[in-house]
Amino acid sequence: MKVNQIRRTAAQRSREAIQRLYIAMRHLFIRGSYKPLGDSGKAIIDALRTLEPEIYGLLNDTEKVELDGLLYIFQRLPKGIEECQYIRLISREGFENASFQAIVPPKRRRNCYRIDKNQIFIEMTRGHSDIYDVLTHLTFMYCEAEKIRNNSLDSKGNRRRDWLMLEEIVEKEAQGEEFNKEVAFTYLSTILGRTYNETMEAYEKFQLAMPNVNSLFHIICWLGRRSIQEFANNEDREISFSSALRERVGHHIYGELWADNIKDFLAEKKWLGRPIHIISANLHSVMNCFYASTALKEQYADTPFLELVEALSKSSAKSLRKEVEEYALANGMYYFEDKSGTNIGVQIFDTTHLQFNELPSEINYNVEKIKKAYPILIVMDYAFGEQAFEAMDELLKPYDLKQGEENHVLDVCSISIMGKAGILEGDKGDIMVATAHVFEGTADNYPVENDFTKADFEGYGLKIFEGPMVTVLGTSLQNKEILRYFLDSSWRAVGLEMEGAHYQKAIQAASKIRNSIRRDVVTRYAYYASDNPLVTGATLASGGLGLEGVLPTYLVTSKILSKILNPAL
Repeated sequence: MKVNQIRRTAAQRSREAIQRLYIAMRHLFIRGSYKPLGDSGKAIIDALRTLEPEIYGLLNDTEKVELDGLLYIFQRLPKGIEECQYIRLISREGFENASFQAIVPPKRRRNCYRIDKNQIFIEMTRGHSDIYDVLTHLTFMYCEAEKIRNNSLDSKGNRRRDWLMLEEIVEKEAQGEEFNKEVAFTYLSTILGRTYNETMEAYEKFQLAMPNVNSLFHIICWLGRRSIQEFANNEDREISFSSALRERVGHHIYGELWADNIKDFLAEKKWLGRPIHIISANLHSVMNCFYASTALKEQYADTPFLELVEALSKSSAKSLRKEVEEYALANGMYYFEDKSGTNIGVQIFDTTHLQFNELPSEINYNVEKIKKAYPILIVMDYAFGEQAFEAMDELLKPYDLKQGEENHVLDVCSISIMGKAGILEGDKGDIMVATAHVFEGTADNYPVENDFTKADFEGYGLKIFEGPMVTVLGTSLQNKEILRYFLDSSWRAVGLEMEGAHYQKAIQAASKIRNSIRRDVVTRYAYYASDNPLVTGATLASGGLGLEGVLPTYLVTSKILSKILNPAL
């Protein structure tokens, strides 16, 4: 009882820190700008330190710099941001039509623009969740920059020799000159407060992420340099928000454009009357399930389907993936590269073109039922946080015929959500089946009539967990105490993700309040574990699933497609 009480108290304290963090961020967003090391910025830093998120590892260590956390954020922030004194978050404001070259982070697709050597603009079109996510990453970045400065200056504020030598190394690196890496790692390890081995391993991880991020030497040098300039010369760093961003966020401007493009296409093809199945997933698994075996049958004849998609998942298989995509585009798949600003790509599949006898054995289908009314499949790439509500809400609205006629209600038969999520019991790659979605930090909860059950995924060598999923405010804000509370308390949650409750809120509004889709629309939610934030070394910062993700990804995808193509299942 005593241990449980301690855990509950710690969870409550962490939950309060999250609320303080978001209140402070919302206040500063409305105000328009702030200095990360000023009084307002320190309020965010204090809340983040109290929360001590798992993904930021050694955040509260006063000397050691958190290296995995830095790699995680720099893969989600624009390249070169460490060099900038001024960071401005903007809406889509026409920079895509200017001569600025867009910088797109590899792990969070958004357009960013380097305006000059001191300023960078980051385009935010995914709603509040995206803004808070970026601000959290920036806050962590500034915290680590302060550690670098402290490790680089002596008690009198003078630059230590290790720092001066690092600056020389970064100059040589920029000019393409050779330098002794072993000596360089020695200087860098002192500045990082880490061992030689830890520094060398981190350097290799950053090298693998290049050219999308700068080298570890470059990043550490510039983080420290900007911190020293603010400390010694009062060159304050600043984060600001454009007036257009503050006016537009939350008004579904981009989601409406995105959904209208899809419906316009359906209207042009005269497909509005056909049954529609919506799938939220990645943009490769449905395509590969339908077309990979046929497109690559000469190279991979008699190869089991899972072995085939494993081959396609390797980084060296770019030409094979291109071959499958080209075949798909010629045989019933249509691809929409997003131009609305949502950064949600879309594939539309016309099942009249499918060669059912060529489908992998993992997919069940009933040709007679399909031929009665060939369904249309709309596959949308992953949304981000509350953007999921905006996208799904707009997509499920009736189509405006724009001719004075009554709007056309789409015949949406099913909505299937395949997501990546953090698991609270089990390992990476295991499966979670949602029975409800619970909003973190509120009493809001959304029971799910899930067409999937635990039994659908048993027998494949993976652990299957069925229960509530926690929809969190941000994956980068989770700590063990909050997660243990959801796991051990009467909630008995099995995992955490960012979109489920937002999707379910939009679906319920469309089917039960607005009557814009059929009330008996079938919903399916299944997640595979991308990380276990309760296990040290298994957080998102530890890296992706790699080939471990092939089986769960294609297991869930094949089950979704089987339910659509053979409704009796």
